[in-house]
Amino acid sequence: MALWLVLVLLPVLVLWLWPRGPLRLRLLLEDARFSLQAARLKRSVQGWLRQGALSLPGLFQLQLRSRPDSVFLRYRDESVTYRQLEAQSNRAARALLSCGRLPPGAPVALLLGNEPRFLAAWFSVYKLRLVAAFLNTNVRRGALTHCLQTCGARGLITSPELLDAVLEILPELQDMEITVWVMGPGQFPPGVINLHNLMEEASENPLPCETETPINLLDTAICIFTSGTTGLPKAARISHLKTLMCCAFYHLCGGCSDDVIYMSLPLYHKSGALLGVGGCIGIGASLVLKERFSASQFWSDCRRYEVTIFQYIGELCRYLTNQPQNEDECRHKVRLAAGSGLRPDVWKEFSRRFGKIKIFETYGMTEFNITFLNYTGNPGAVGRGTFLYKRFCPFELIRYDTQQGEPIRDGAGRCHRTSTGLCSLVYILPLFAVLRSLQTLVCVCAGETGLLISPVTPTSPFLGYVGSRELSEKKLLRDVFQLGDCYFNTGDLMMQDDLGYVYFRDRTGDTFRWKGENVATTEVSEIMSALDGFQEVNVYGVSIPGHEGRTGMAAVTLRPGHQLDLEQVFSHVKEFLPPYARPRFLRVMVGIT
Repeated sequence: MALWLVLVLLPVLVLWLWPRGPLRLRLLLEDARFSLQAARLKRSVQGWLRQGALSLPGLFQLQLRSRPDSVFLRYRDESVTYRQLEAQSNRAARALLSCGRLPPGAPVALLLGNEPRFLAAWFSVYKLRLVAAFLNTNVRRGALTHCLQTCGARGLITSPELLDAVLEILPELQDMEITVWVMGPGQFPPGVINLHNLMEEASENPLPCETETPINLLDTAICIFTSGTTGLPKAARISHLKTLMCCAFYHLCGGCSDDVIYMSLPLYHKSGALLGVGGCIGIGASLVLKERFSASQFWSDCRRYEVTIFQYIGELCRYLTNQPQNEDECRHKVRLAAGSGLRPDVWKEFSRRFGKIKIFETYGMTEFNITFLNYTGNPGAVGRGTFLYKRFCPFELIRYDTQQGEPIRDGAGRCHRTSTGLCSLVYILPLFAVLRSLQTLVCVCAGETGLLISPVTPTSPFLGYVGSRELSEKKLLRDVFQLGDCYFNTGDLMMQDDLGYVYFRDRTGDTFRWKGENVATTEVSEIMSALDGFQEVNVYGVSIPGHEGRTGMAAVTLRPGHQLDLEQVFSHVKEFLPPYARPRFLRVMVGIT
């Protein structure tokens, strides 16, 4: 029997290795190494749970006990230790409690910028067993009201700098019985509570332990707004368990407690709050928190704060490569850049110009537990999709009809995997390829683009969106491969090559991405349609050379007898749309008579 296995398996292994044997072996070893790292990390997360860290703020408490006087935040010229942030969040929690207790699980919205107050407010809401809903600081008027209604907010915490946006809709908030707190010094109008004064009078002692413990790991911990693939922003439910899992991000990237992480991404997004702040807490490191990204100041900041890790989105790296050369760009300690959306051309230029910085490209969803990690450093790929990786994060690529905007199903109503899924299986498990001809057969369509989906299971649930079962159901595909199965629809089209690398290709639905934000075309169209002169408005994304993502093009048809008033259009768009959602181009359509 042993001899028979050798005679059969040895030729198969030789055929599989040829003609790129060394590369395939190296990748196989990298895949195995990462799988072991992921397994060790899973045990670490289980250790956090055993020690009582049941959510991201709970893990902060765990780190607080072991390193209370270590610097956690660097903000401007201020250094904030773990102990100081804990004291501030305790005062904030007691100040909120003095205004009346909200029921457990009640949403409290945060309209705060990148500053220590955001974290103090977030952790204080957690201490009271409330749900923090992170609001995009760019939204105004109708969009802001919509977000507060969608998440069912009972309270809103903002800052003096952003109070004007709240005052514009204060009557509506009062009708909705939403309490407004301002976390900062100043004199505020009636109907607005000065949380800063209440915090000054509050104790910094911890609250009773029972108010700090989440009821269940799968309970909603926070809400993060996302445009998804269509419509107005939706409040995605994020569980306590997911916030904790995100704290493992820098473990996977190779970070350690000695690192200093530079973070300028908005805290109202998953990348900033969960991967940036949470990942920093996970390794017990220090975080340099910037209000916004500045390409001209970046390298001098890195030297000033002795930064070792930089968290990016693709646009930021392009901004850096477009800057004039300066002496600081090669005199720094940055060793790792982690993030998403880095195009191959920018990747190569960034690596060539700024020294030996390891780039760790990733892909993930706010609403669901699907992740890719490019741990081998292949420019352009979002990660690996091998059989070993699917044990860690299962997914499928299915055939998709871009004209109809839906997956292709056969006569029995079932979907079909793209041929690359078979190819990657043969790559990792050559034992299934008994003959070289079989491997050639299944690889003939390598590179086919498909819709990325991932199974919804008890261990990987989809909590959905707040207040809308219909919107939640639209993100699910049922009876995909067999009757009764259920998959999460990412809305992203991916391609997998014959080596197992996965590449992002495009987005489906009515959104495009610009300046690191998802833009819902339906929302922009509705706002522009409010102008009397427009009979019809159609908004879509267009590519611009030298820029990431797509920007808005508004194709408009004028009403009979109306002239195009560009000043009116400009004023309307500026007033009602955040900067990233404003169309850069206007296309006037001429009707055919």
